[in-house]
Amino acid sequence: MLTSICGINWGDEGKGRMVDLLSRDFDVVCRYQGGNNAGHTVINEKGKFILNLLPSGILRENVVNVLGCGMVIDLKHLCGEMERLRAGGIAISPENLKISDKAIITMPYHILQDVMEEDRLQKATGKPYGSTRRGISPVYADKYMKKAFRMGELLNPDLLYSRLSDIVDWKNMTIKAYGFTPVTAAEMREYFEKYGAPLKDYICDVSVYLNKAAAEGKKIMFEAQLGALRDIDYGIVPYTSSSSTIAAYAPIGAGVPNLKLDNSIGIMKAYSSCVGAGPFTCEYFGEKAERLRELGGEYGAATGRPRRVGPFDVVASRYGIRCQGADEIALTKLDVLDSYEEIEICTHYELNGKILDEFPFTDVLDYCKPVFEKVKGWNCDISACRKKEDLPKEALDYIALLEKLCGCRIKYVSVGAERDAYVKMY
Repeated sequence: MLTSICGINWGDEGKGRMVDLLSRDFDVVCRYQGGNNAGHTVINEKGKFILNLLPSGILRENVVNVLGCGMVIDLKHLCGEMERLRAGGIAISPENLKISDKAIITMPYHILQDVMEEDRLQKATGKPYGSTRRGISPVYADKYMKKAFRMGELLNPDLLYSRLSDIVDWKNMTIKAYGFTPVTAAEMREYFEKYGAPLKDYICDVSVYLNKAAAEGKKIMFEAQLGALRDIDYGIVPYTSSSSTIAAYAPIGAGVPNLKLDNSIGIMKAYSSCVGAGPFTCEYFGEKAERLRELGGEYGAATGRPRRVGPFDVVASRYGIRCQGADEIALTKLDVLDSYEEIEICTHYELNGKILDEFPFTDVLDYCKPVFEKVKGWNCDISACRKKEDLPKEALDYIALLEKLCGCRIKYVSVGAERDAYVKMY
């Protein structure tokens, strides 16, 4: 059984919380794209954990976790993340964590490039991309220019260092053009030795491991980062990530392109949130935004940035469900809406007097206006609900309406951050 857990919207839908819950039924959890530019927050009996690179399955003792070849890995950040989890009582060893030898290494100069370009855009246009400044775009660019380092090269230092000087010289052409101090090969070598050496025992051909696991009938979960609207092809370009967040990419980015998904579970919030710049048609402003942001604790797990918020967006969600090929939905943070007597839903967009049902090309999104409809709220605490029949009628009506408007069944409903705070609808 191969299952993908993927984001339907702009990211930050609560994937980590659902992966942590559902991973109890899986043998392997695999991250297949992205780097440390987003975070998954998980709360369980051991405490609160923020994961940027490690799969959320790392918090379960009997789950093997994989960092796939589609990822970009900041060595320093990964070492620090592993140390923090160990300090929190989480066991990590080569037995339960395997890193693809084909995954790409995020270098310090990639982070520098990211910062330089965001600052240049801010100064020149006042419109930066809203990057997390963690080097993601530059490292993926180097991957496709075939000038990146791969994790497997850490196992062959002679080959690694034979390439280092030429790549550093090439990279410095860009750094000097921005007016910054060039990096040195010695500094980069120190980075490899300090942060790469502790990871060597974890590096392997994960394709061999995953194919063997699948052949043995083990259940494999693929954990995505971000959501469909941040995908490099299908998202709101250029305000996207630089990798494919789409479920269909999961076997490729994991290292097993020969395998096929059996199930795609899409994660979406009971309202909308968005970190960073770019079009966000359903966005709330002022007091409405502040209220929803505070109720939902909407601050980025990776950056701490306040998230932009708004009501549930049917147009964007329907598009995301189609992109992800979602078979079923997990709806998160329904409890955040507990105190609302009326709840707004963005059911359509309006563009130059025309009503849009389909998510449009990015360039026209800035000119779209949201069309809101109101439904009755439940105005009571649902955090203790654990069965469908425990939910108030208005909450059930809201869930049923989202199912109808989006065209996909909602199987799980989260009513709190804790591991057991959810309702299974069928």
